Amino acid sequence: MCICINCKWVDRCKTYHDVEENHEVSHLTSSPDITAKNPFIHVSLVEESKGEFTIEWDVRSCSSYYEELGRWSKLRPGLEIPA
Repeated sequence: MCICINCKWVDRCKTYHDVEENHEVSHLTSSPDITAKNPFIHVSLVEESKGEFTIEWDVRSCSSYYEELGRWSKLRPGLEIPA
């Protein structure tokens, strides 16, 4: 799972904005203004059904990470956290 969901900067981060774009989900903001320092993005292929795959994008570490547990959920109350 992407560490961004518990990061204080998730709604302002350009890297998370790119992850949202790759997952084809709605953005938390249309104009992020923070550039993450040293993000490590893990990209994996996940088999959805026989012969059909999706690409999973997860930030696993980042020098800009500032923990705020539940930050994403605070911004999108009641919505399921994206996988």
